[in-house]
Amino acid sequence: MGQTLIQKIIARASGKATVRPGEIVTCRVDLAMLLDSGGPRRIWPRLKELGVGVWDPDKIVVISDHFVPAVDAESASILQLTREFVDEFGIRQFFDMQGIGHVILAEHGMLQPGMFVCGGDSHSTNGGAFGCYMAGFGAIEMTGVVVTGEIWLQVPETIRVNWTGNVQAGVVAKDIMLTLCRELGMDNAFKVVEYGGDTVRAMSMQERVVLTNMAAELGAETGSIEPDETTLVAIRSGGTEPAADALGWNSDPDAAYTAIHEFSADALAPQVAAPDSPANSAAVDEFGSISVDQAYIGACVGAKLNDLHMVAEILKGRQVARGTRLMVAPASQQIMAAAAADGTLATITAAGAMLLPTGCGACAALGAGILADKEVCISSTNRNFKGRMGANSASIYLASPYTVAATAVAGQITDPREMLT
Repeated sequence: MGQTLIQKIIARASGKATVRPGEIVTCRVDLAMLLDSGGPRRIWPRLKELGVGVWDPDKIVVISDHFVPAVDAESASILQLTREFVDEFGIRQFFDMQGIGHVILAEHGMLQPGMFVCGGDSHSTNGGAFGCYMAGFGAIEMTGVVVTGEIWLQVPETIRVNWTGNVQAGVVAKDIMLTLCRELGMDNAFKVVEYGGDTVRAMSMQERVVLTNMAAELGAETGSIEPDETTLVAIRSGGTEPAADALGWNSDPDAAYTAIHEFSADALAPQVAAPDSPANSAAVDEFGSISVDQAYIGACVGAKLNDLHMVAEILKGRQVARGTRLMVAPASQQIMAAAAADGTLATITAAGAMLLPTGCGACAALGAGILADKEVCISSTNRNFKGRMGANSASIYLASPYTVAATAVAGQITDPREMLT
């Protein structure tokens, strides 16, 4: 029986020829990503207690993205501790307030097909778009990774999800993922979602990462996409040459999948997820006229350069509705600079949007953009659980950047296709 892409990566990392789902193996880690939120402040006390250091400072990346910029003394202390940790252990790959971790790894060409990568955040699944294994682990597991460079895991089963056909204008990867949250549910623990089909192959890397990022919302271990020329271009854009065997990492034709799902993108409409779950999704026209107090463009999944381009396409020549505020937090400083250089930010701010600092921000109920009691927000982020962006009584709807921007203009949930004709 053949092996899936993830089985092959785990086999290499564990020193085996093949692995089977359910098998418990110990894997060598190629790269570990720590964030200010659950990284040094959780791990360093354990290192001190154990009297140990890090296994390889050149294979550890530290990124401050949650508590940036500091809005209170506690946030400032967390950032200070993060900087001290980096200095203490000689970690040279430190990105301080430069962007969201998942975006930074991609921007700097740190991910290669076939790599086994651990991240200290649930949306580390983002990296699977590069044909590597990347999953999120808690602080205790990441402590073990930082000290030993290894981690044990149970080999996951793989679900194959194929999308075929062409999406309509105004329909993007976020709409695909909100559909999958509804159709596949959010209880896919100990499984990998492998995305394929001609719809996926036609996507840019900025769209593909939406699929793998939101594998976390499906409850999956991680998401994966087989590498191709688009992958190689993305790696080179980060200043790194792809590995010689980059295109050799793929699933065998006779690989065994737990399930194979087939979807058509041809008739897919823009989707919106109602509070308080990404699985509460339906076509945008099923939501009637729901007024919103805030529209938010942000997070690793929803504020990349192409996302900002979507927003600007809707906003050009229009104004944000009176009584609705549109907040935009680009996912990295590099994205901010690019959007400034090509006029995107000028279009967005001219329409009345407020530009926020780069970082996880309101997606994680941190920094600017927090919601008050009973406010209604539509957001390009990946989660809308109760209290996720502030008050427990606030209502959070999820949608694509197109739909969020169109809603900001109309003041109520709106089909973006009406503004793209």
